[in-house]
Amino acid sequence: MKSIFSVPSLLAAVSLGLITAACSSSDDSTGAPPNPAPGATSTTPAPTPTTAPTPTASRDIVDTAIANGSFKTLVGAVQGAGLEATLRGPGPFTVFAPNDAAFQKLPSFLLAKLVTEPYKAELGLILKYHVLSGSVKAADVLGKTSSPATVGGARLAIDGNGGKVVINGMTNVSTPDVAASNGIIHVIDGVLLPSIVDTAVGYDDGTTKFSTLVTAVTAADLGSTLSGPGTFTVFAPTDKAFADLKMALGDTAFNAILADKPKLQKILKYHVLASTVYAKDVAPGKVATVEGGSITIAASGSDVTIADATPAKAKILLTDLPNRNGVIHVIDKVLLPPGP
Repeated sequence: MKSIFSVPSLLAAVSLGLITAACSSSDDSTGAPPNPAPGATSTTPAPTPTTAPTPTASRDIVDTAIANGSFKTLVGAVQGAGLEATLRGPGPFTVFAPNDAAFQKLPSFLLAKLVTEPYKAELGLILKYHVLSGSVKAADVLGKTSSPATVGGARLAIDGNGGKVVINGMTNVSTPDVAASNGIIHVIDGVLLPSIVDTAVGYDDGTTKFSTLVTAVTAADLGSTLSGPGTFTVFAPTDKAFADLKMALGDTAFNAILADKPKLQKILKYHVLASTVYAKDVAPGKVATVEGGSITIAASGSDVTIADATPAKAKILLTDLPNRNGVIHVIDKVLLPPGP
């Protein structure tokens, strides 16, 4: 069936960089891809961060960025996400910081959306993806490959071979080892985004989480696919959406679905499109899913709904959560394909 979506190429978007929650993170690493499926473990230790020396810089990370003058967008994002106080804390932190030129590569509609209130949780998640706990200098990663965990939990793929440092296969460290009193800044020439799975694992805005979806993706062995190169559009049911389905079906029938891998895969793939489609490119009509069936999109005013094989329609609650390998749109119902 012909898709009614105009499919733009995936553009890594975000406001990233300097932030971290006052979280500590493991700096374990493997030579594996940056975002293993949920439950995957790391076996090879990453380069051990150097113990932070007595700081010689007088400014903290935030003030260093402000004084530089090339990080206005990043500083604004950090302040908007409520992470400024953390980055002024004792640390030490390692921050991969995109400059203003890097942000100019992003689609303006997405950047404008991310700095609005409904997206504060997503913005914080993205920014934490640019921060490591500890002080990691360029010398610690040159000549090696590693996948250290960021303060948000998701991993980066760092390649220090060839006399340069490349992150996630596409973003270069253009200026390493900028000293701050509470850590180190590495200037990067692009923006970093976690994978769809990592976003689902880490997202929590106080009312919306995707814990059950992550459990289902793991049970269906789809984690590596949704952490891969993509690109995808995922209509992601909230925990409440899964709870509603469980109530409708009963515990026994619901648990039976989670235990039936082929059926679970069929249901989850029914939530996925094989390309990246932002909200601005959605048009009413039918669109094919990865599962092979189709869903029907309808719009009424500002409300956008999705019809599946059941009488009840799903409502899209939040659009355009960006990821390295696609985009997530949040929905309030689990979509069910036709058939057994």
